[in-house]
Amino acid sequence: MSLTAAFRATKIPRALPPKCGEPAASSSASASGDPPPGAVKSTKAPPPWCVYLIASSRIRRTYVGVTTDFPRRLRQHNGELKGGAKASSAGRPWNLACLVEGFANRSEACEFESKWKIVSRKIARKRTELSMKSVLQHREAALSRVETFMDCSHLKIKWQSS
Repeated sequence: MSLTAAFRATKIPRALPPKCGEPAASSSASASGDPPPGAVKSTKAPPPWCVYLIASSRIRRTYVGVTTDFPRRLRQHNGELKGGAKASSAGRPWNLACLVEGFANRSEACEFESKWKIVSRKIARKRTELSMKSVLQHREAALSRVETFMDCSHLKIKWQSS
């Protein structure tokens, strides 16, 4: 006779505690499958994703990123809040140059950001003019290329004029 045959494992059934913020369900509500009276379903829309281009006001540098809350993210890049990208710490303070809105989800926004960065690295730079304007023109040219091989018809692209 084996040990497991002599001592059968028994699992004691127990009810799970109610989720945080939910009242304990009564037996009639759980049997019917209906939510308890007064319960409100949360149908909060997911936050809108956007891709942004920021430009340093001190050096000839730009940064492309993705977020759902651009004002908070800009404050992080500028060091006012914790959590800014390490790559952007040298160019403080940063200003918005371009904001691309209308992405369906994070995946789509990240794909767009990645393509914009890749195209920016691959296209030739004009070395004759060493101004911030030329850096922004380079990013704008890269964005135009991205628009040729990605469907951007649903996106809202806003360039800042400063």
